This record gives sequence, structure tokens and C-alpha cells, in this order.
Amino acid sequence: MDVSRQRSTASGDTERGSGQAAERGPRARTKRLMLETATRLMQAGVTPSVSEVAEAAEVSRATAYRYFPSQAALVQAVVDEGLGPILTWQPTSADAERRVADLFDTAMPRIEAFEATFKAALKLSLDQWARRQAGTLGGEPAFTRGHRVDLLQQAIAPLKGHLPPRDFKRLAQALSLIFGVEVLIVLKDIWGLDSRGTRSVAQWAAGALVRAAVAESVDEGGDDRSRLAVE
Repeated sequence: MDVSRQRSTASGDTERGSGQAAERGPRARTKRLMLETATRLMQAGVTPSVSEVAEAAEVSRATAYRYFPSQAALVQAVVDEGLGPILTWQPTSADAERRVADLFDTAMPRIEAFEATFKAALKLSLDQWARRQAGTLGGEPAFTRGHRVDLLQQAIAPLKGHLPPRDFKRLAQALSLIFGVEVLIVLKDIWGLDSRGTRSVAQWAAGALVRAAVAESVDEGGDDRSRLAVE
């Protein structure tokens, strides 16, 4: 999935420029009302069901389920709204470390602004996991997460031809540990850091991981470090 070029809406459609006219009618207004209501509830720390959003928005349940057939679809749509410019991020540098730093600069303020929303979404993910383990999830659609996978791989793309595939994937996986609402949970909630301190630690850790991956590849391959500097 290329999150930087298109993204799916909760109804399964893909947002494109040619569809903008269709987004101005009554259906679009109802859907927008649902999203705004769900966002308000999630920013208050609630992980609402489709029925709860319908009631709060004063929309019939039948109408609500036409737009969002499941809680997972609704939450995913709200999360995508919250991510906003993160999903359309495009790198401007050819240097992997700078690209990662720029992605973090773009993402961290937005993640903090919608911290409650992303924590509510994380709560749904953890709750579904617990019910799946207990065998009580049934046929409920799973809420899936994974935007960070594509974004981080795009950020470190200049290293793709220099790192072995296993190491490239490992670097993206390591970066994913410090990219997302989880880093706020660790650094703000557990360590008590403020926004500035949280961003500083996350940026430092991201840069350190990229440099470590490059240095390790140079040491193992015996190549000149300059080969890993992007043209």
C-alpha cells in the first residue's frame, strides 16, 4: 500500500481528485458528521461503537452502518483523519538519516495533537487481541495498523541498495518501535517527559539507529562509508 498517493476510506472507496465533486452532497455531509462525531469522542478517550457514534450524531443506525460497517472501519477512518499530513508525507532529501528526521518532524506534532484518538485506537487493537486469544472475537472485523511500515520503508529507501534485505527490514522494524503513539506512552506517560523532551529522544534514537545500521553494514562488508551516502 502506498499511503502517500492514495488511501482507502471507511466505505472502501479510494479518495482521488476526480471524486471530490461527489464528496459535496448529502451523503458526504452525513459521513463527515459521523467522522467529526467519532473524532470528538475518541479525542475524549472513548473508543465508540458505530451505534454510539450514530446516537451522538443523531443519525439512524442503518445509515451509520452504510458508511461504516464495523467499529474497525469507523476507527480506521478516524485514525486516517488524525494522521492527516503524515499519510501524504514525501521525502525531499536523498539522505536516509535526513529523511527519517523529516518524517519524525512531520509526524510527532500530529501524533501528539491526536494522542487521545490514537490511544483509543490502540485500546481497540489490544481489546481485539485479548478477545481473539480468548476465542470470543467471533467474526468481528479486525482493526489493522501498519501505516508506519510503509512510511518508514519509504524514509530509509536510499539504503535499500546498500543494506542486505534482512538488515533493511530490521532497521525499519527498529524504527517502528519509536514511531507512533507508543513512543508517547513510554516517554510521556512513563518517563514524564514533555513534548520537547519526547521529540528530542525520539529523534536521537531514530538517528542513532540509522547510523548504526550503516556502520554495521560498512564494517561487515568492508565497503567505503561514502558508498552509503546517497548521491
